Amino acid sequence: MVDTRRGFRRRRLALFVLAMLAASAVQADPSGTAQKPVPAVQPAVQPQLRMPTAEQIVTLIRSSLLTLNDAIETGNFTVLRDRGAPSFQAANTAARLSDIFENLSRQGVDLSSVAVIAPKLTQGPAIDANQRLHLAGYFPAQPVAIKFGLIFEVSAGRWRLFGISVNPAQKAEGALPQFAPSRNAAGAAK
Repeated sequence: MVDTRRGFRRRRLALFVLAMLAASAVQADPSGTAQKPVPAVQPAVQPQLRMPTAEQIVTLIRSSLLTLNDAIETGNFTVLRDRGAPSFQAANTAARLSDIFENLSRQGVDLSSVAVIAPKLTQGPAIDANQRLHLAGYFPAQPVAIKFGLIFEVSAGRWRLFGISVNPAQKAEGALPQFAPSRNAAGAAK
């Protein structure tokens, strides 16, 4: 009989402990009715983005400007739009991008030289508080230098175009001025 009572006490103690644990996980509102347990919420932690390597930065710059060059040559800005980040795509239609870069098309700007000339950055690559990569600089082409400002954001694990600004500049004596892209709500810089 002693063993049965011990077993009964143990089961009763175990049920009491389980009831206490369950009660502590449930919050009661002022009306006295129980609510569902509140799960612990972990704060959303954005992973720290790694700065691309120098080779990756050159590839991002070249591929973006060569895609723009193809769009200018063909008059078809769909690929430029489609290669952008989702926010860039949402803010820009192919027709809007055509309007934005109409000046370059009218001037007959040829960006193909960016495939073989090394870009010169006028400011160091930087990742801002919005997790966007900013690149600005120029290609010292002859007779016209190509100034650029590019902004990228990560989408599906890849840096994708968020903003772009390209301007031809006649070479003058001395260094080219600092250049930073202007950003508008559309995601494409003018």
